[in-house]
Amino acid sequence: MSEIRIRRAQEADLPAIVAMLADDPLGRGREDASQPLAKPYRDAFAAIDADPNQFLAVMTDGGRVIATLQISFLAGLSLQGAWRGQIEAVRVAADRRGERLGQRLLEWAIGECRKRGCRVVQLTTNKSRADAHRFYERLGFKASHIGYKLDL
Repeated sequence: MSEIRIRRAQEADLPAIVAMLADDPLGRGREDASQPLAKPYRDAFAAIDADPNQFLAVMTDGGRVIATLQISFLAGLSLQGAWRGQIEAVRVAADRRGERLGQRLLEWAIGECRKRGCRVVQLTTNKSRADAHRFYERLGFKASHIGYKLDL
């Protein structure tokens, strides 16, 4: 019997989270899951964990981290001062894909955004991730904007 739970990530979860971030063609080129983890990962985790407008979530099964995402709660003036939930870094462990765990995790995250009073839930995904695009559209997300990034 499975014991799937969703909870706030703990520092001990960091190696599993970074390993999932590194486990795809894009992540392999930009992440480093070697142990011990580099200090910037630990520093970023500490900053996220200390910020009440950040929630780094993990999904576990029997204690093993099998999925993750991060929600940033953003205050804004547009939409009459609406809060937004920004979802990023959605990953499911390779050996658990196809079980609808990502859908379960996203539905949970949308519920958390509702609880926090968000009027919009938004996310970005790389243009090359066609499977992710279909996944998000199946969950009701619309590709309504064009996003830009500037690497510094």
